[in-house]
Amino acid sequence: MTRPSALATFVAKTEKLPKAVQKLALTLMMRNGVKMVGTSKIDVLELTHTRVHLRIQNRRIVQNHIGGVHAAAMALLAETATGFVASMNIPGDRLPLLKHMDVKYIKRAKGALEAIATLDADAITILTNEPKGELLVPVVVTDEDGQNPIEAKMTWAWIPKKK
Repeated sequence: MTRPSALATFVAKTEKLPKAVQKLALTLMMRNGVKMVGTSKIDVLELTHTRVHLRIQNRRIVQNHIGGVHAAAMALLAETATGFVASMNIPGDRLPLLKHMDVKYIKRAKGALEAIATLDADAITILTNEPKGELLVPVVVTDEDGQNPIEAKMTWAWIPKKK
């Protein structure tokens, strides 16, 4: 049996903490592990094997010239959510890589944004059992009005780590 990813191992260790402390620990781990995520101050709301829910506040550091969340920050939010849900399931002896990103900007975003990336049982089986491959990971991004300012499709690949 292969060992779980470092991310899945860390998440499992935080499950004994109170929910508020667990979210803070996961947020700090994510921000420290992925520098751009730290700069953008993305927050973890939920991180499991089947669902990752993240938020980015509309702060000056991530704003565009009209005061909304910048297009690149929107893409970062979607990429981070899909990458983390994939990484929760890819075994520790494999390396996850973003293979393809398709982001369509539909409308101006209002306020903070949230992204929810999910995986079903079939997708988890593929990620867990195939030594290498690729998978489209679904994600939905919404703004404070409940609208979808972007449509994002992220394809994640994984390969064996070099020994």
